[in-house]
Amino acid sequence: MELFREILSIDSTSGREREMGLWLASHLQAPSVQTFEVGDGTVNVLLSWGTPKVVFCTHMDTVPPYIPPTFEDDRVCGRGSCDAKGQIYAMYKACQKLAGSGRDGFGLLILSGEETGSFGAKSFAKEAFLAPVLVVGEPTEGKMVSATKGTKSFALTFTGQPFHSGYPERGVSAVDLFLDFMDRLRAEHFPEDEVLGSTTFNVGELVSDNPQNILSPSLSCRIYFRTTFASDEAVSRWMRSQAGPSLKIEERGGDTPAKYLTLPGFPSGIVSFGSDAPHLSNFERKIICGPGSINFAHRSDEHILISELEEAVDTYVRIFETIDNER
Repeated sequence: MELFREILSIDSTSGREREMGLWLASHLQAPSVQTFEVGDGTVNVLLSWGTPKVVFCTHMDTVPPYIPPTFEDDRVCGRGSCDAKGQIYAMYKACQKLAGSGRDGFGLLILSGEETGSFGAKSFAKEAFLAPVLVVGEPTEGKMVSATKGTKSFALTFTGQPFHSGYPERGVSAVDLFLDFMDRLRAEHFPEDEVLGSTTFNVGELVSDNPQNILSPSLSCRIYFRTTFASDEAVSRWMRSQAGPSLKIEERGGDTPAKYLTLPGFPSGIVSFGSDAPHLSNFERKIICGPGSINFAHRSDEHILISELEEAVDTYVRIFETIDNER
């Protein structure tokens, strides 16, 4: 566990993960170790044992704030413990176990920038690297992901007409425009999906800087949707229909809902979170699977169990052996 402790002890909050990437490249051992500049000051790291047929992959960056690690019996706490430094540790240990048994034909790809837009994955997709199978590590409770929701991000700017708040009838509050928009959004019934269920959304980066006695001249925010196969296009159409003189809407991209490879003999299920998988076009087939629970990711009590990590090592070895035996 000392390696895991050292990985967790490096602050790799998104945008600051270069140190982590260089540390991993110098401390993790493999016949081939490569680093790739992403272009924003961060790096990706690729370890290879022979020519990879299966590439294990996860991300090194974490959400803020940084939380130092603590070890309590079977429980490891700290930022990144389950999302996704636990995956780095388990995948590397699986690679070591495979190499120790005389196997080759696998790799470990560790990416930057997943939490803020998959910038490392998008950069690596431009590299002249191809492999048949990608195994993405995310906290899935050890289950293979059969399908994931998509994401759609929109930047909204509401423009009001400021006036003395004692005479609200003589102006227009951007806050009121926002509240009216939210009422319409909450009342909209996007189609229910038989696989992925309902569509959800979250408001972030909400800013309206007016004094309390002046109607707000402007309000900006982000709306972030989790879409389904049934709703993905409908969400984009509805949002475009809301734009007008007092509401500017900028589409900020996202992912479409997707189905992923599952293997016989492994538990599987659906998830509502995104990953680097959609952006890595270098691979023919993709699996998403990893230790830990999404229920503890991005929280102050983020943690993972050592027993989960040990089980994940064996799972990753079995995944490689299952795929290798197909050929």
